Order: sequence, then structure tokens, then C-alpha cells
Amino acid sequence: MDDILHNETINTLLNHRSIRSFENSPISGEQIQTIIQAAQSASSSSFIQAYSIIGVKDPEKKRLLAEYAGNQPYVAENGHFLVFCADMHRHVLAAEIENLDPELIRPSLESTEKFLVSVVDATLAAQNAAAAAESMGFGICYIGGIRNQLDKVMELLSCPPYVLPLFGMAIGVPSKSSDQKPRLPFNHVYHEDTYQPDDNQLKEDLKKYNQTISGYYKDRTSGKRKDRWTEQMMTLLERRSRMTMRHLIQQQGFMKDESNE
Repeated sequence: MDDILHNETINTLLNHRSIRSFENSPISGEQIQTIIQAAQSASSSSFIQAYSIIGVKDPEKKRLLAEYAGNQPYVAENGHFLVFCADMHRHVLAAEIENLDPELIRPSLESTEKFLVSVVDATLAAQNAAAAAESMGFGICYIGGIRNQLDKVMELLSCPPYVLPLFGMAIGVPSKSSDQKPRLPFNHVYHEDTYQPDDNQLKEDLKKYNQTISGYYKDRTSGKRKDRWTEQMMTLLERRSRMTMRHLIQQQGFMKDESNE
């Protein structure tokens, strides 16, 4: 039974941690192709396949992406950098192939539902890519920071209408490992039949988790840091960030149904 519960795939997934320091070692074209093919094997809603992946190799573009993402050096210094995009642009081309006026499908393309489909499809593909890369011995780090200056990212990557960069992924040979952050308690994430109705129990779970996270930071920083998870979240949520996202999303053609109500 232990062999079933802890096979190679499960061990790879359970051993995930974000890597932010990579060796100066490029990833081969064959390895990149394998990672992308693994990404493409992910499930897709109604076979829409509403995403694209932009691999960034140009050092100057990687430098700019690192700058746009908040001067994160590992965006520029890695084996390969991927940008996962919501993509309904090819569906406009499909309409043209079928001799159909694209205006007839525009309400669907511009709906919030199709945007959600694009985001989910891209995320599923990315997690397949992450698992594939880690199974090959590489480390990965998701980069949401590319949304800090999303307009500049779209211009840099020449994104047409109906293509929206969502997040990046740095991949490479780890130069040093990192500790694995403890996740939320199992019972706080997994609910059976209904959402857990007892908020008091949820709060108690979070208080225990706060102690775990505080201890994690304390041990890792020799006592210099011991913030709690709920404390972190309130600091994060009190700070307004990326508040122009709806405008940029709609600028690229997504989520226009609400604006037309």
C-alpha cells in the first residue's frame, strides 16, 4: 500500500518547493519540448485549449520581465522562462477558416465564462509543466509579478487581442534548495459533502497553523522573523495592488459582458 501511496509521481508532487536560485545552465530544446508536451496533455474545458505558452530566451527580454515583475533576479537568471497566457485569439482565426463572421462569436469570446475557461486551462497546463520539469530534476518558481506592469509585458511579448499573460514560470537547475513551506491543515482545505459550517473550528485550525508558520520562519531566520499566516494575509489584503487589472483584461477583449449589461 505504501508503494501505491508514495510512488515516484506522488513523491515529486509532495516534494514541491519554489526555487529562486538557479545554476547558469540552459535547458535543452528537447527538454523544453517535453515540458510543453506535458503541459498540452492537461485537461481542457470542452477541448477549447484556450491558452498559449511563450518561452522567453532573449536575455534582454528576460531582463525586462524581471524588472517589470519587481526586480526579481530569478526571472532573468534561469534555464528557461515561460509565460502562460489566456488565449482566444486562435478562435477568431478558426471563425475565419470556417467562413464565419467573427462578430457572431464575439459575445462568447468576450464573456467572463470564456475568460475563466482560459485561466483554468492555462493553470492546468502550467501545473502539468511544473510536475514534468520537477520530475526531470529541475526546479520551478511561479511568477505572478509579471502582472505588476502587465501593459508593458503585453507590449514586450507582442500579444494580439484575446491574448493575456497570466503568470510566468522560471525553470532551471537549482543552485540551492529551499525549505518547504507548511501548507494549510488538510481539514481546512478538504470539505466533504458541504463546506465546513463551523467557523469557530476553522478559526482554531488557523490559530494552530499560525503557530506552525511562525515557527517555520523563526527557525529559518534565526528568530529574525516570526510572522503568522493570518498576519501576512491581512498585510497583503490591506495593500491595494494591480487595481487596474479589470481594465487591462477588458482591453484585451475578455470579460466585456458585464460592461455591456
